[in-house]
Amino acid sequence: MIHTHSSFQPFIVLLGWFLLVMVPLACVDPENILLRGTNDILVVDGMLTDLAEPQIIKINRSKADPLTGRFGTTPITKATVEVVMDSTVVIACHETVDGSYQLPSDFKGQIGHAYQLRFTLSDGTHYQSTQQVMLAVPPINRIYTRFNPSSLTSTELGGYTAAHDFYLDTQDPANERNYYRWDWKQWEKQDWCRTCQNGVYSINNVIKHYSPGGIRYWSAGDSLFEDCFYPPFEPGQPVIDRPFVYDYQCRTQCWAIFYSYNLNVFADDYTNGKLLAGQKVAQIPYYQHAPCLVEIRQAALDPAAYQYYKQLQDQTQKTGGLTDTPPAALAGNVHNLANNQEGIVGYFTASAVAATRYWLDRKDTTVLPLGATDPSGYSGLVGAELFFAINKRQPKPEPSPPTVPEIQIFENPLHPRPYTAICESKESQTPAKPVGWRD
Repeated sequence: MIHTHSSFQPFIVLLGWFLLVMVPLACVDPENILLRGTNDILVVDGMLTDLAEPQIIKINRSKADPLTGRFGTTPITKATVEVVMDSTVVIACHETVDGSYQLPSDFKGQIGHAYQLRFTLSDGTHYQSTQQVMLAVPPINRIYTRFNPSSLTSTELGGYTAAHDFYLDTQDPANERNYYRWDWKQWEKQDWCRTCQNGVYSINNVIKHYSPGGIRYWSAGDSLFEDCFYPPFEPGQPVIDRPFVYDYQCRTQCWAIFYSYNLNVFADDYTNGKLLAGQKVAQIPYYQHAPCLVEIRQAALDPAAYQYYKQLQDQTQKTGGLTDTPPAALAGNVHNLANNQEGIVGYFTASAVAATRYWLDRKDTTVLPLGATDPSGYSGLVGAELFFAINKRQPKPEPSPPTVPEIQIFENPLHPRPYTAICESKESQTPAKPVGWRD
């Protein structure tokens, strides 16, 4: 996926760039924890909201390769993670996928209540965040869009720049300081659900057999498998000496999910109590001709969280580019209880969120979408535009009979190949029709 849930996804994406470019160069501010030369950094990302949605805390470790110095990210698994409300109520999280810890499905934050993150790694190291009070946020009054063929920078999508710019109006409360963060989420109809590299998709488990001459072959069993099958290497058996890839269409309806990848924060220093009109809050890439659904999210930050995200935004979105020397690498509000000199990157916060969904029909576009810019030409296959926008190539389906695929599995004749694949429910994809989607 191009952009892949905490409620605000771009943080992890930004941190990847941030750690690669900045950590070797600078020290930490505002916590004054030195990260100069640090090559092993804990990264925490989590925002609790008052919406009925998955509430997820992500914990990763970024380590520098000892030879190249480039950072790679490893999810932290088997941690004990909990959120403490009002210093008394302990809410346990469970690990859903590696490094992602979700609160109970019925949990929603409550305005005015205080939340604190606590977790213990498998080696017994204890961490906790500062306490965060969930703030109220004003509603979004209006959302409107304008197609802009030059919206994106030339580096965001490999030189493709067309997108819809989204704007909103919201009434800033008077007689108080307010800090905002805007984000977006986007659903696109998806027709290709699985890619198998040097393998084939199988609905059922695959059973190994040997011919009288000792040659290995495969047949489908009775147990559900729903995955790519890769024949293991076995001495004396034929091997496929050239790489190949097969793509499989979705068996059911499916939607790809994209998240914003830039930070967008704002302080009402000069607009206190006024109408914030025409505030630019999103750039939705023009992936394909088909319409899409967009959710604009407005959250409230406390002053410390705003300062953290503002500094990160400034350091990662300089007009001078990556060659600018960054002033600081940011440690957040999570601390090692036994070693306050350990710099933990990231921030845990809590906010009410005003969310509005917008049906983007894309009828005002004036250029081709990203998915229609393949220099080698368009395949004509259904869903090929979005597939190209994501993968930078056309779909390559498994061949239909009588052509035999590179790996042959003798199947039940009631279920002829090529198969279709399931639409998995995950951060970047869902089989559930989004609320607000128009057929």
